[in-house]
Amino acid sequence: MKRLYVVRPAIAVSAGLIFSAGSHAQSSVSLYGIVDSGLIYLNKTSGNSGKLVGFNDSGNLPSLFGMTGSEDLGGGLSAEFKLESGIDTANGSYNNSNGNVFGRNAWVGMKGGFGEVRAGLQQSPYFMSLIAQDPRHLSNFGSSILILANAAGATSIFNPNAISYTSPKLAGFQGSAMYALGGVAGNFQSGRQYSASLSYTWSGLAINAAYYNGNPGGNVSTTPPTTVGFDGKLIGATYTIGSLTVKGSYERIKVGGGANNDVYGGGADYMLRPDIDLNAGVWYVDNRAVSGSHSLLGAIGAYYFVSKRTSVYAQFGMVNNHGAQDLGLSISQGPTTLHAPTGTTTGASVGISHTF
Repeated sequence: MKRLYVVRPAIAVSAGLIFSAGSHAQSSVSLYGIVDSGLIYLNKTSGNSGKLVGFNDSGNLPSLFGMTGSEDLGGGLSAEFKLESGIDTANGSYNNSNGNVFGRNAWVGMKGGFGEVRAGLQQSPYFMSLIAQDPRHLSNFGSSILILANAAGATSIFNPNAISYTSPKLAGFQGSAMYALGGVAGNFQSGRQYSASLSYTWSGLAINAAYYNGNPGGNVSTTPPTTVGFDGKLIGATYTIGSLTVKGSYERIKVGGGANNDVYGGGADYMLRPDIDLNAGVWYVDNRAVSGSHSLLGAIGAYYFVSKRTSVYAQFGMVNNHGAQDLGLSISQGPTTLHAPTGTTTGASVGISHTF
């Protein structure tokens, strides 16, 4: 399995080329990216194949590059686009995506007082809500993305053939909806996906609820798969006071012919100093499809910001699997680390991230 990931928009620092066009409209194009590399250690790997000490691409953030642009159309209306590709710093190949050149994002849209409309490959409202509720910022090591990817691959993370709408924020509420077409002649339901989310923010409190429903099939074939039959529900709350943010959530992941997981998660993030971030998260996964199958995942991370664009990090985690569960500690090495044997697996990840 290829690796996959999405990054918080606030982390991806965009810098690049700015152009002017015409006397009535201004347009801009920016190039941006993230390069993340380091080392990983695990005392167990998939299939009890022994310890792992190895080079680690994207140990925390996904390595990627992309371009985004907008054009002012006047009257508060603008056109926009994004093309984004995942990369593997180990060998320079594609990674952290659906396996294609611009396998993370490839969409065009319009934005104004009415909200925002996008058309093309994009992340679902469900997945964006999962990012908001993860106390470890959806790190590639020891976070809730492992639970989703272990069960459903990249489904709901990268959504092909999709059209979405996000409303403006009104009295603290904001909604988003997405519909993706399967594209199969004579079978409208094959590969069809839809998702919606609703959030509310007030002072330091934020509440998120999201839903995802996808049918298998369709005219898109990717690695990892993005059209697994998957039904997901998520609700969570976040509270921030000063430098401390506390999060808690419940997620239901149901995959056709596979997992039927209840996921209870929580954790905290604390800015010890402007240049030091500490966070921790724990998740309990109960697979209702197989009696006695459950997992406990926990991880902590420390991040030192050498500059606004460069950070070094250290992460430590453990996962305990029972029954048919095979949840791993890291997504960065594909199936080798996304899956783990029965019993307790421990590991660590250290590295450096640079954004541009």
